[in-house]
Amino acid sequence: MKICFATNNAKKIEEVKAALGHNYEVVSLQDIGCFEELPETGDSLDYNAFEKARYVKTNYGVDCFADDTGLEVEALDGAPGVYSGRFAGEPRSDERNIE
Repeated sequence: MKICFATNNAKKIEEVKAALGHNYEVVSLQDIGCFEELPETGDSLDYNAFEKARYVKTNYGVDCFADDTGLEVEALDGAPGVYSGRFAGEPRSDERNIE
């Protein structure tokens, strides 16, 4: 069974392939020709993951699962949460977020 993991992170893809074994053909967004940025408009990590998987299924016709991660800091009342990637503003920058 072919299933897309909504990521282009090669390390994540390899980890999932190892965990699922040979029963699934795990492919990346790049493998299915998806090069646009996936929507992340929700106010929760769960919703954003669901939204990305639904987008891939709707637009590419491939069964899909996704994840979304964020850093939730207690001293910042749970921020930045779903905004972790854009915490320092656009465009996204890990270096600026750390700074």
